[in-house]
Amino acid sequence: MLCSCTIKNTNNIKNVEWLVGTWEHKTSKGSIYETWKKANSNELSGYSYTIKTKDTIIFETIRLINEHGNFFYIPAVKDQNSGAPVRFSEKKISGSALTFENKMHDFPQVISYIRIGSDSLKAEISGLRNGKDERRYFPMKRLK
Repeated sequence: MLCSCTIKNTNNIKNVEWLVGTWEHKTSKGSIYETWKKANSNELSGYSYTIKTKDTIIFETIRLINEHGNFFYIPAVKDQNSGAPVRFSEKKISGSALTFENKMHDFPQVISYIRIGSDSLKAEISGLRNGKDERRYFPMKRLK
């Protein structure tokens, strides 16, 4: 007798597609933007940037990939780690929250996105820095 078994992967890219679009975080020094697009059936790609006098300055590229049912958030920051990507593992994925962790990274150790509504989210980076707990919040509005 032959038995065919299928494991249903409930953790697929559709659960994070709400992140797709361009988001803006306004600061007193100007705006920071984050743009996400669907790269393929297992990956979103994104980048963070600012615009200064019509010049776009990209300071971070990001991959959000699904490997065998587990998500990884992989940023590469131009002036950190010699530009090499850092891998954060999935801690929580839902239709309204994404949390990734890398306890070995200097700062941040945790990166999260919380969907507030269809046009707003709150990004947060947190962890220990110089022995003290630190959190930075980035409320963002969808531009498109």
